[in-house]
Amino acid sequence: MKDAQKSKTSSTLHGVGRRKAAVARVWLSKGSGTITVNGQNHEEYFDTLINRNALLVPFKVTNQKSFDAKVSVNGGGLRGQADAICLGIARALLESDEALRLTLRKNDLLTVDSRVKERKKYGQRGARRKFQFVKR
Repeated sequence: MKDAQKSKTSSTLHGVGRRKAAVARVWLSKGSGTITVNGQNHEEYFDTLINRNALLVPFKVTNQKSFDAKVSVNGGGLRGQADAICLGIARALLESDEALRLTLRKNDLLTVDSRVKERKKYGQRGARRKFQFVKR
């Protein structure tokens, strides 16, 4: 039974990444290095070069170019989605080889960026901005 589970995990690796309101589910499998995001090529889905390169960082750092990534992402904006996918890819690569942990950790790819937008408070104009004080 355990041998069947090992062969399954070695063929398809899974990782989940989150950033702000974005959640990305990533499945890696052996292949030529194509990245599909919500059914589209990642170059079509992400319009800026910064977002496109953010996805490739875990592959470049670990010299793993023989994986195809199938990504399902929702929520947030494009930058948050790109960072969530980056974390998901890093976690899936870690599942494939535990020896990559030091390299991924050194490049800050396994750390979750927990910063989110602060909520607006009642009696104020925004999260921290107050209404203008009127003396008379």
